[in-house]
Amino acid sequence: IASHFYTANYFVKTHEIIQNNLNNLEVTMQFFQRKDNVMVAGIDEAIALIHTFGQNVEKLHIEALHDGDIVNANEPVLKIKGRYVDFGYLESLIDGILTRRSNVATNTHDVLVAAGDTEVFSMADRQDDYLTQAGDGYASFIAGIKKFSTDAQGSLVGIKGMGTMPHALIAMCDGDLVKACELYNKTYPNEKISALIDYTNDCVSEALRVARHFGPKLGSVRLDTSLSLLDEYFVRKGDLNPENKGVSPLLVFAVREALDNEGFKNVKIVVSSSFNPQKIKEFKDKKVPVDLFGVGSYIVNTKSVGFTGDVVAVNGKPQAKVGRKEYFSDRLEKVIYKRD
Repeated sequence: IASHFYTANYFVKTHEIIQNNLNNLEVTMQFFQRKDNVMVAGIDEAIALIHTFGQNVEKLHIEALHDGDIVNANEPVLKIKGRYVDFGYLESLIDGILTRRSNVATNTHDVLVAAGDTEVFSMADRQDDYLTQAGDGYASFIAGIKKFSTDAQGSLVGIKGMGTMPHALIAMCDGDLVKACELYNKTYPNEKISALIDYTNDCVSEALRVARHFGPKLGSVRLDTSLSLLDEYFVRKGDLNPENKGVSPLLVFAVREALDNEGFKNVKIVVSSSFNPQKIKEFKDKKVPVDLFGVGSYIVNTKSVGFTGDVVAVNGKPQAKVGRKEYFSDRLEKVIYKRD
């Protein structure tokens, strides 16, 4: 960052131009986006960036909202006043931080609103570059998620990753879920087992098989059926309705009923695979007995917002390209710079 490795080249050139010709010129720069009901995140990170890589930071006047605030279109979330040469080269990095973190926070918030009182587990680690995990996890935490699949996702908020097994473990046990769970139990005897029951595309049968074998050691079963598959439960019934493909409400009801009928009411049900706010809302509206939603791609791959930074005043005089102007907000709070 200090060497401008991540900075758009035209900002680097502009920094040199201003430094050599208009060194004392002061500007007001604001950061905003254009959608309503957005949960902003990345504010603290952006301020830390300015405090670490800006120049004469004690002379900058910074105002900002808080991570987790809900904002609307054109509402400024961050304003910086001071000499352009002291911070202007950080504009594109701040845009990127606010955009990425706010997208993840907003998407997570939308998922959690849909889920209501049902917990959500972030499986977003596998949906993007691994270097994004810590910041994405922080943004999801700001929105309300407390369960992550990797240590990296929870690293900035002190939460360890969780989870039991992938399909790969079952494959290496020749497709035998019970054997996979036995090996898991042998290796982690003090943990409850969470069995991934869709490997053979027969969730009801596999749920009962592991429940009968492990009894109270079985904590939960997870359904992760592909949207392209119709579970054998429906095939046996002759119900070939394509609406039941994947992890469908009726399949979850069937697993819950089968477990309950044999006295395994304490076994929880986890669902994953293609869950988003719309699908979660459908499950909630139908009162599908889900104890934990696993959500991955929607959290990090859905683009909700894009932040932009604009110079909107120069030496105290309004100055911006046509269509842009300074936006004012009484929600912004002054940021106090403290030296270590």
